[in-house]
Amino acid sequence: MKAHTKETQATMNPIKALDFLKEGNKRFVNNLKANRNLLEQVNDTSEGQFPFATILSCIDSRVSAELVFDQGLGDIFSIRIAGNFVNEDILGSMEFASKLAGTKLIVVLGHTSCGAIKGACDHARMGNLTALINKIEPAVAAVQEPKDESIRNSKNLEFVNAVSEKNVHITIENIRERSKILAEMEEQGEIKIVGAMYNVSTGSVDFY
Repeated sequence: MKAHTKETQATMNPIKALDFLKEGNKRFVNNLKANRNLLEQVNDTSEGQFPFATILSCIDSRVSAELVFDQGLGDIFSIRIAGNFVNEDILGSMEFASKLAGTKLIVVLGHTSCGAIKGACDHARMGNLTALINKIEPAVAAVQEPKDESIRNSKNLEFVNAVSEKNVHITIENIRERSKILAEMEEQGEIKIVGAMYNVSTGSVDFY
């Protein structure tokens, strides 16, 4: 499989980009890989890049977007931060990727058993981590069940994963509300903004 070119990127649309990622994850789950020469792709992308998707995911070592979607060099922009939330810098990166570099899809990828989410569920406080946790805690408050505070913590994985999913939805809302550029591009059908959840036990990605 060759690296994407300006011509192949031009043939992409948001739905086709989403299908590419879904197909890639199926290959990953089935322990298959597209036939690609990475060193050849280094050469092919040396003078330019034409990715088709932008993926915001967690820093978790088990959730490498390039691997779980079986993509090569030059295929996706990968943005990673604990808890996969957005700030001004990440929004600016997304705007560059979509408006200037031509990606057709933005994916907010959460995952099960997320350490950052667990920290938010426990209201952890430690150095600079405190500010990061504060940005995720609205997702904790938004999950209504269980109401019993004694089980609204990191030991309750069902609760943790519910918060992870809610955090993805809140992040998507923040992208649309805080980036006029991306919101307009989505309204005009130039891009699609979607959420997804990676299962660390199975390797599969469920898209919303």
